[in-house]
Amino acid sequence: MAKHHIAGVAIFVLIAGVVLFVLRGRWLPQVSDWWSRRSVRLSGYSTLNSFRRDIEAGLNSEHFNIAHDNANDSRKGLDEEGREAILRIMKAQNISFDEARLQYTKSKFSDNQIGEDGMPLDPKAITFSKLRGETS
Repeated sequence: MAKHHIAGVAIFVLIAGVVLFVLRGRWLPQVSDWWSRRSVRLSGYSTLNSFRRDIEAGLNSEHFNIAHDNANDSRKGLDEEGREAILRIMKAQNISFDEARLQYTKSKFSDNQIGEDGMPLDPKAITFSKLRGETS
């Protein structure tokens, strides 16, 4: 009777292990995030921003490769305000990092009176195209 019980438990553990392994992409980031917050809270220290943390948060893509582009950068990571805003956009709209970064950049342009093409919207602004008499 005990052999059947041990075999049943072993089969259950094996199946649970396989299911957890197959679905690790869904639960592992959440557990990792929870564990790091818990560890920081228990240790009494606050985390410092770093490019590694930014990569782990999904703030990296083929078009914005943090590891490659910032290999010798002395900064401690991405701008905290921009980082948090992009993460909020990604989560709220369920979009990729590149799409969220584009929306964030367009929003910042708009806030600073800059068109989506990068040209100032202020009619008093002087640009080379205005000096040459070109119109956009």
